[in-house]
Amino acid sequence: MVNLEWYRTFKAIYQTGSLTAASKALFISQPNVSQHLSALEAHVGRQLFERKPRLVPTDYGKLFYTQMVEPLEKLEEIETDFKAICCLSQLPIVRIGTVKEFFHAVSSRHLSAIPASLLVSFGLTKELIAKLPKGELDFVIATQRTEEKNIIYEPILKEEFAIVGNHSMDISGFKKFIKAKEWESAEEWLLRQTWFTYSADLAIIRRFWLQNFKKRPALKPRFTIPDMQVILEAIGTGEGLTITADYLTGELLAEKKLKLVWKGHTVTENTLYLAYDKTKVTTAQIKIAHLLFDK
Repeated sequence: MVNLEWYRTFKAIYQTGSLTAASKALFISQPNVSQHLSALEAHVGRQLFERKPRLVPTDYGKLFYTQMVEPLEKLEEIETDFKAICCLSQLPIVRIGTVKEFFHAVSSRHLSAIPASLLVSFGLTKELIAKLPKGELDFVIATQRTEEKNIIYEPILKEEFAIVGNHSMDISGFKKFIKAKEWESAEEWLLRQTWFTYSADLAIIRRFWLQNFKKRPALKPRFTIPDMQVILEAIGTGEGLTITADYLTGELLAEKKLKLVWKGHTVTENTLYLAYDKTKVTTAQIKIAHLLFDK
């Protein structure tokens, strides 16, 4: 099996032109340098240098250097950067994946209290969950559960969905339909409005519609934007409707940038989970992760 130090030694010999200079550059003995070179040549099955007063690379040695020097230097840069990070901070590293809206609305306010260095990744739940068994993430704030071996799902938040619009929007006609339980008229009014949606599959809107109208929505959104913060800002400064989670709208409703249009006659809710591979995280890491959403 090839030893990475053989590559380091080869690079040093190639750049200095002698075993003695290479040994000084690597802070190892000259016999070790010679041994590394012999082992590498035996491994690749070619002579890499002609032994003259100054070592001269063979044609194969030149080709080999050209192929290996850039990847090796990248590895050395990673090693240097990692050591620098470890020297600058003794804090543990926690890698967490989440939907951007949750992190912005809930977790960001707790960052100063986190006794760790956080590496945050944004994405969809299924994509993020797939990284847990591979060890690419430690935790995921998941909007749904999937069937993965060793993955634990801890409920952390129950979100409720509602229709919201611009604060100045006139919804008096809609409210009359709701009060009279004229559901078809209420639905028709909603369908006439300008709609924003988070995804083309209308996942949130479809759940709300099935819960309250017992059928799929027949609407065609004008804007599909995979960022709920952008959607809410656009509605707050313009017009239109969307369906979103309550924890995203509290401050905007209080500041009168948005108006609560309808929660539905039946509440549509969903549970958020802290997901992690029980074989890959420690109790201390779990406690740190909880600080991102505990009150």
